Amino acid sequence: MIKNTLTTFLLSTVVELTACKKNQPPAADNANTASTDNYLQRDVRDDIFYFVLPDRFNNGDPQNDNGSNEHAISAGGLNLTTTSGFHGGDITGIEQKLDYLEALGVTAIWMTPLLRNQAIQSDGVAHHGYWIVDFSEIDPHFGGNASLKKLIDAAHKKGIKVFFDIITNHTADIIRYDECHMPNGQFKAGLTHCEYKALNNPKPYSPFIPEHLKNVKYPQWLNNVDYYHNQGDSTFSGESSLNGDFNGLDDLKTEHPQVVSGMVDIYQNLIKEFKPDGFRIDTVRHVNLEFWQTFTPAIIDYAKAQGIPNFHVFGEVYDPNPKNLSVFTTEGKIPSVLDFAFQKIAADVFFKGQNPSAISELFAQDSLYQDEDSQADLLMTFLGNHDMGRPGLFINQTFDHESDELKLKRSQLAHAFMFLSRGIPVIYYGDEQGFTGDGHDIDAREDMFASNVASYNDNNLIGTTQTTADNNFNQQHPLFKTIAQLSKLRKNHEGLRRGEYNDLFFAKNTGMFAFSRTVKGAEQAYIIVFNSEKTPQTIEFNSPYKHFSPLVAAEQLEQQNGKLTVTLKGLSYSVYIAK
Repeated sequence: MIKNTLTTFLLSTVVELTACKKNQPPAADNANTASTDNYLQRDVRDDIFYFVLPDRFNNGDPQNDNGSNEHAISAGGLNLTTTSGFHGGDITGIEQKLDYLEALGVTAIWMTPLLRNQAIQSDGVAHHGYWIVDFSEIDPHFGGNASLKKLIDAAHKKGIKVFFDIITNHTADIIRYDECHMPNGQFKAGLTHCEYKALNNPKPYSPFIPEHLKNVKYPQWLNNVDYYHNQGDSTFSGESSLNGDFNGLDDLKTEHPQVVSGMVDIYQNLIKEFKPDGFRIDTVRHVNLEFWQTFTPAIIDYAKAQGIPNFHVFGEVYDPNPKNLSVFTTEGKIPSVLDFAFQKIAADVFFKGQNPSAISELFAQDSLYQDEDSQADLLMTFLGNHDMGRPGLFINQTFDHESDELKLKRSQLAHAFMFLSRGIPVIYYGDEQGFTGDGHDIDAREDMFASNVASYNDNNLIGTTQTTADNNFNQQHPLFKTIAQLSKLRKNHEGLRRGEYNDLFFAKNTGMFAFSRTVKGAEQAYIIVFNSEKTPQTIEFNSPYKHFSPLVAAEQLEQQNGKLTVTLKGLSYSVYIAK
């Protein structure tokens, strides 16, 4: 039943939740919250992730800004004024900001790839780290092996895990084709790419490696063209999605036994040397499923043997359909994936103003992920990333003419939903400082330190008068404070981290909705109510509970005869412990 805020309530039991309660610190449940502090023993469902591009976060060592001349292929690319150039951020810079991340509530850092790259390719500069030539050492732009070990050690002392971003689908663009390229590796006149040739094409490409690029990859077997598909550029559909070059990058023949064993060996060696706490795997859906069935268990088992009992692996499957995502957690043996389906629904509701009933429809499919080593609450939930753009961008696209106050509330509300619903929250660096960006990809990779990029610096940030021309590590920013509070709330209450999700109220005619989180065997539940509309709203729904303790209070809560009535201000939420 829907009521407006002017309705006179005639219920016999009324619980008034006063404004002073809103500022009370969240009470802890009966869970042993201290157990979340031991990083090795901590279940990944108890973690809060921070996803960061090292080059764009903090410059701890300016001497490595342009890489190292020791390996010419990995040197250069520094350009502080362009969106694509290296900007100087590095591993030491992340170490210097561990206190900042700890204050935000972060318990796990996920960094884009750090291994040595081909610094410059025809389509840009490897500031992101995804063009690897050497799988054994850290790129000189980011520091070195010693600096990474130092960061990991310092993070672990604070109870913060460190996750590597890894790639098995491709390597840097080294291989050329006689049909498309000259001997020096440049395109023949009139060509800008090599069209995909199907496997059944009677005239396949003739691959070669230009003389000046021979033997640049490590391990040595990666320099053998026989271990690549060599079919030309992917169209990202059908057969080419698996076998084509990803934007020109050399596509590994991951069905080949040598490639499977070679990749397992590469990443086992990285685990042995650096002791990371898990991997995010890039471009998972562009690799054959059989590869994952071998690779992932081998990596997890090896990590356990190395003394990392909760080593977590999650994959990037860029697809908003749970049926397609879940294939990789069940058949593919990857315990978790980035929840692109969650991101789409959250964006629809909080950034586009659509009805929230789609949330119920999404979570109704959670059983698709269930098997012996995966489940829905292991999914990595997020609101934006380095490829698609930021929450601030999506808000501006739909609500450009709204006040900054309302934009801030929308971002705060979306982050609250990510933290309070099922899954493991991932904060994209800079979102806690109100970054907006201009679009996808490199336009969503702003500098946290003072930027020299004009197209970044003209953005209006949410919740602040600063721009990206300023140093943006402000712990008083309203979004930083909101996320820090949500982190504390989640840490203090096991039910908000691991509780089973259940619908309580969804309807097509209102932006208000409610759900519960319950821990098996517990005598209490968490009741969570959202209002995604700008105006105050009231809903009524069935509830078996009679006693409610506010963690985040609504304007009013009333209970009678098994019915619960909740009133919320516009763009707000409430959380209760119910018994």
